[in-house]
Amino acid sequence: MSAAAFFARWRVRLGYPLAIVVLLLARPTLQSILAGAVIGAAGLWVRATAAGHLHKQEILTVTGPYAFTRNPLYLGSFILMIGAAIAAHSRWSALILFAYFALFYSFVMRREERELYQHHGEAFKEYARSVPLFFPRVTPAKIASGGAAAFSFAQYKKNREYRAAIGFLLLLLVFVVIWRLRSL
Repeated sequence: MSAAAFFARWRVRLGYPLAIVVLLLARPTLQSILAGAVIGAAGLWVRATAAGHLHKQEILTVTGPYAFTRNPLYLGSFILMIGAAIAAHSRWSALILFAYFALFYSFVMRREERELYQHHGEAFKEYARSVPLFFPRVTPAKIASGGAAAFSFAQYKKNREYRAAIGFLLLLLVFVVIWRLRSL
């Protein structure tokens, strides 16, 4: 098994015990939870916009946030992770979250790049030349090939992106509980 396959397969399974450690180390305050919620909302917006454009395995999506970065879902996850780190109000929690993201998602993004190239060939190569892997461009790229899909709420639901919002809200609720228990 390649490293990329390992990280793709185990990223969620290893995320659960790490989440427990992050929560045990968390020292949230009301201010940190609110600040983290605001940053997290930006991450949810990026993910929602991306999911509403994404037609997995159907077309090479190059519109919407995909005209700025090839991985807007992961960029949104990164912003969510920053929100969670701020809400946790713990350097150790933040370090664990950043290390996990950097390690796992660097491998996962590269693996998905290979799969997209195999599926879309030259169209993907043209797209990859114009749009950065992770950190977004300032202006949208104009790509001739690929799909020209507009945002669709039906596609957002089909991609089950609402689960990210539910998960983040539950995390914030856990931080509120931790804050209240620690302030007793």
